[in-house]
Amino acid sequence: MNDESPSARYAAFRASQEHPRLHAFEELYPFGLDDFQRRACAELEDGRGVLVAAPTGSGKTIVGEFAVHLALAEGRKCFYTTPIKALSNQKYSDLADRYGADRVGLLTGDNAVNSEAPVVVMTTEVLRNMLYAGSRTLADLGYVVMDEVHYLADRSRGAVWEEVIIHLPESVVVASLSATVSNAEEFGEWLETVRGATTTIVEEKRPVPLFQHVLVGKHLHDLFHAGDVAASAGFAYDGAKVNPHLLRIARDDWASSRIRDRRPPKGTRRSRPEGGAGQGRGRDTGNGRRPWSPSRADVVQRLEREHLLPAITFIFSRAGCDAAVQQCLDAEIELTSPEEREAIRAYVEDKLADLPAADRRALRYHDFLEGLLRGVAAHHAGMLPTFKECVEELFLRGLCKAVFATETLALGINMPARTVVLEKLTKWNGETHADITPGEYTQLTGRAGRRGLDVEGHAVVLWQQGLNPTDLAGLASTRTYPLRSSFRPSYNMAVNLVHRFGRDRARQLLESSFAQFQADKAVVGLARQLRKADDALAGYADAAVCERGDFMSYAALRRRIGEVEKAGARSRRDDRRGEVVGSLARLRPGDVIHVPAGKFSGWAVVIDPGVTRDEPRPLVVTVEKQSRRLGLIDFPVPVRAASRIRVPRTFDGRNPQQRRDLAATLRNHVRDLRRPPEPETPREGRSPHDDGTAAEVARLRAELRAHPCHACPEREDHARWADRWAKLEKEASTLRRRIESRTNTVAREFDRVSVVLTALDYLDGDVVTERGQALMRIYSELDLVAAEALRLGVWDDLAPDELAAALSALVFESRRTEDPRGPRVPGGAVGDAISVVRRLWRDLSALERQHKVEHLREPDAGFAWAALGWARGEDLDDLLRETGMTAGDFVRVAKQLLDLTDQIAVATDDPALRRTARAAGDLVNRGVVAYSAVGSQA
Repeated sequence: MNDESPSARYAAFRASQEHPRLHAFEELYPFGLDDFQRRACAELEDGRGVLVAAPTGSGKTIVGEFAVHLALAEGRKCFYTTPIKALSNQKYSDLADRYGADRVGLLTGDNAVNSEAPVVVMTTEVLRNMLYAGSRTLADLGYVVMDEVHYLADRSRGAVWEEVIIHLPESVVVASLSATVSNAEEFGEWLETVRGATTTIVEEKRPVPLFQHVLVGKHLHDLFHAGDVAASAGFAYDGAKVNPHLLRIARDDWASSRIRDRRPPKGTRRSRPEGGAGQGRGRDTGNGRRPWSPSRADVVQRLEREHLLPAITFIFSRAGCDAAVQQCLDAEIELTSPEEREAIRAYVEDKLADLPAADRRALRYHDFLEGLLRGVAAHHAGMLPTFKECVEELFLRGLCKAVFATETLALGINMPARTVVLEKLTKWNGETHADITPGEYTQLTGRAGRRGLDVEGHAVVLWQQGLNPTDLAGLASTRTYPLRSSFRPSYNMAVNLVHRFGRDRARQLLESSFAQFQADKAVVGLARQLRKADDALAGYADAAVCERGDFMSYAALRRRIGEVEKAGARSRRDDRRGEVVGSLARLRPGDVIHVPAGKFSGWAVVIDPGVTRDEPRPLVVTVEKQSRRLGLIDFPVPVRAASRIRVPRTFDGRNPQQRRDLAATLRNHVRDLRRPPEPETPREGRSPHDDGTAAEVARLRAELRAHPCHACPEREDHARWADRWAKLEKEASTLRRRIESRTNTVAREFDRVSVVLTALDYLDGDVVTERGQALMRIYSELDLVAAEALRLGVWDDLAPDELAAALSALVFESRRTEDPRGPRVPGGAVGDAISVVRRLWRDLSALERQHKVEHLREPDAGFAWAALGWARGEDLDDLLRETGMTAGDFVRVAKQLLDLTDQIAVATDDPALRRTARAAGDLVNRGVVAYSAVGSQA
């Protein structure tokens, strides 16, 4: 029986009539769509693009799937783009299960499956390359889904999203899916500017409430006050009250740390805390003593007792994730039933059936399997991609219960949990340990609460010394963060744009980027200030009008006289300062001088001249037995030695007796000395280094007296208004410069890039030269270096294995500072080729600096030896042991190298090098590299 009211049934009927395809789409799901999903889908059916900004786990992808449904219903194509290959593979699997493998394709650079299917899942870079190449696959394209579109803020890859949005044909409807960002309306406004009709839909409420906790020792405390109804019900908001018990714990911890940090009493020893990283240390807080951090095994067991599994624990370290699994194994944790272990074993053995035995040993397959059988696993970019796939699938099936992951897991992979645990609230950002941002906290904890499975999600933060519950509450209640464009034109982008559109049109396209849109929005406020200043300037100029002549020119003369006099005085001060510095630099130990000014003026002996790159600061002993370092303030005039006395080589200015003895010697020595005459201090307008200032001032004063306004009886009244005008004009000029610096910033960067390319003969006006044609096909970060090496034939005579090693310097980038002696680089032809490439980079960097461009990082030969060994058939185990790399990193770099060999093969016009590059790719694409179905994110 239908319990809906007649009016509700009529509304549903109307909706089904207005949006029949949405109505049919809803029938495919066992649950009803949320309001924001339904509104977004209706906009798509009406032919409008959408931007959907909603929390992690809220079901944004439903909107993307409806775009797929529309394309198939209309007989058109849909491209579903993602930021990472792992997510592309996951989405491909989902869509192929729903619509059939014959209707769904995959393009990730590594894999090309059914690429002409009506629905193709791909990484965003693949779509960008297709647009530049004018691929025939774009024919009949009706919809593009841009999943995780907020990725355009990524510094290294974000520009690709904007390129795609700008260059897609106008007929294509774009569905952009984003995490909740605070400036979604601004981003949506830009999308409407460049794509036409676009509706922005923002959903801030999570579908599953999220409860926030802090684990202190054995006690799990709620973060928010029990009396705060909304926050304690799982819907935190800005200003929500913090649990007072946690505030007391924080105060007690702070007081305890102050006591502990004091020096222990004489004869006692400072006790050391027990335990190590990840192993509990400190004490519980039930009786006011210092809190302790539980071990990782303790945390998992506590979550199991509280029925809070499955859980993801974020540890911002790959080694930490692996160590956590080992700690759970050492603690003999077992979270699975016999039936679940059988299912896990069957899945993993089937998934990895083709993995060679030798590689299994290198990859520690049996340790990996043992962890999964017990329900625990790591997940990070250092793992073999297929291992990560196993973890993801088993977690989704509920067979893997506890995953220890780095933050890369939060980038859109579908792995929701009941609970998310954060070990720390700081992480290494490549330069320093920084606090995680509200946006990062929201992204990480947003995985807690599985829609349709959990009535609530839980976020648990482990207590750390110095944790501030109020700051944590701020992280938990701030749901949004701003989206900032990272767009900038690269060399490859420039030649592709000029080839397709010419210089002027390319410049206009770049001015339509989100980066320029944001810059222009910021200019609006500055322009408003400038308009007010211009209005005031006009009023001041009117007030300064003089009947006898042009008073503004008269006022400019007065200002010019002041400026010349100030410049002359400044020049004289600089001259005098130079003389003082020179005189101090000539002092030697034992020189007796008369300090002319300051607190320590009088006779003194020089102990140390103190000459530095900044300014001399001589150390002296005075006749008053004082030892001090003096500065330029003590020497308004140059100084010279009046005499010399002997200073013992072992003299120590901190020794009072030695100071008294030396001061007595000095006092006796200067009794008959006459104070040296000081150089004459020139009066204003005179200088021993006269630079013509006096003559210039005299000329200007004569011109001033001859001006008709000089005799005006209201001259000083006019002058006050003119001075106000001059002061405001200076402020207005600053505003103009700020506006100028922000206007057309992207286009100006494109101009500078184009000048570099023109200097190298890659561009000739609106024409891409023959050299530029090769650059159009190279999408590497070091695109211009690769194009120059190709042009100069650096790789022409290399064998395939040598080419693989040489090209690796253009894709590899060390994660941290390696051996100070530098990487091990092969000799012979490979070493020579890498040396030439490095020289090319230095020359190009110099050219970039000349034109104020900075795009090219230094080539890194740290993978060359491993690439050469791999291409020659060496064992994975040996190479991993020798390089210290993880399997995931090895495969990731090898796949990037494989991609570059393909680019070189396409870009070169030399048939021999093309064959060599293809052969190099074949040598690299073996073993675990060929076996891995997906790439790995960095």
